[in-house]
Amino acid sequence: MKIGAMILVNENIDAEIAIKKDLGFDNCQLVCWDHSVMTDEIAQMVNDAQKKHNMEFTAFWCGWSGPCVWNFTEGPQTIGLVPKEYRRMRIEELKHGGDFAKKIGIKNVITHAGFIPENPADENYLGLVEAISEIAHYFKEIGCNFLFETGQETPTTLLRTIEAVGTDNLGINLDPANLIMYGKANPVDALDVIGKYVMGVHAKDGCYPTTGANLGRETRIGDGKVNFPVFLKKLHDVGYDGALSIEREIEGEQQIIDVMASVKDLNEIIGGFDA
Repeated sequence: MKIGAMILVNENIDAEIAIKKDLGFDNCQLVCWDHSVMTDEIAQMVNDAQKKHNMEFTAFWCGWSGPCVWNFTEGPQTIGLVPKEYRRMRIEELKHGGDFAKKIGIKNVITHAGFIPENPADENYLGLVEAISEIAHYFKEIGCNFLFETGQETPTTLLRTIEAVGTDNLGINLDPANLIMYGKANPVDALDVIGKYVMGVHAKDGCYPTTGANLGRETRIGDGKVNFPVFLKKLHDVGYDGALSIEREIEGEQQIIDVMASVKDLNEIIGGFDA
């Protein structure tokens, strides 16, 4: 496993990559929510910066437009492809994201599908499966994979959805903190259910919810409830050998301090696998 960073795609992409390179990173997940940025001009800037700084891109995290509220009360009606009123718009946006990813040489495209219903007979569940199937088939045509980021759904529901869509280009970007912050699963145990589909990992920590309305708190690695020594060993045992992309959802100097501390902690854990 290798330690990576998260980098936002914008007009200053060269500077963004240079900062991460100076911090010692050689791989990253690119992130973009603004589809007006996903142009041929920006794609060329991304490609030029990649060559200039010799940075590996492991995945492209593609957002979508419309309302998005990260809680338990409004989230089911606003996040991802589950809400019917935004579904068609977001299908097309994710296709656009796939096209952009292809232009910058990235195969794995990640997003949140939303609060996938537990009930497989739910109308929204059936509509979601159709939506993901449409995107997955489009991605297959252009040589991309569709990766679900964990969070709003239980591992079993996610597994059921992957099986229902049935294409061979589906995978998971496992965010262990999200599983805890949404109260959906212990990430170590989740690997028993969805481990074979993991194609990317966010190195992030967090706590369980303490109210019925709001997510648990995101923390620096080591300060939350993800047991990283056990989690990473389990990832290793199921055969995952990809990137651990550090995500710290704060800004400013403290974010850099926490990220670099996490690099040290993660390397110490990984280094012990072969000891």
